[in-house]
Amino acid sequence: MVKDVVTDILILKRKSVPADKDDRQLFTDLCDTLAANSDRCVGMAANMIGVHKTVLAAQIGNSVTLMVNPVITDHSKDMYEVSEGCLSLTGERTAKRWQVITVEYLDKNFKKKKKTLRGFEAQIVQHEMDHFEGIII
Repeated sequence: MVKDVVTDILILKRKSVPADKDDRQLFTDLCDTLAANSDRCVGMAANMIGVHKTVLAAQIGNSVTLMVNPVITDHSKDMYEVSEGCLSLTGERTAKRWQVITVEYLDKNFKKKKKTLRGFEAQIVQHEMDHFEGIII
């Protein structure tokens, strides 16, 4: 189900907790909400729809990848500065991102996955994972 996007900074600043198998409806809601906003959004963390769980959906390649409880296990030494926007905020802000990351996560069926992402795709995942910590760009 498509949910409203949260814009309240106090809600967005709350830290998230790990998701579990009882959160399966969240997975659908998050992907549906991202799809409904695909003209202006390439990634979404669960807190952006008011649920403080460590789940994100991101446009990776030609499809949306759902990541449950993702952890960055490796990253490049090189960082770059970029101007980012967020569906929950107006305007853009500067952020520092690693060029390459390796992320381990569970898929929607709770199977372990691992991806190495570069450039913009790595940036999307880092942005959404910042949301888990209550970090707002």
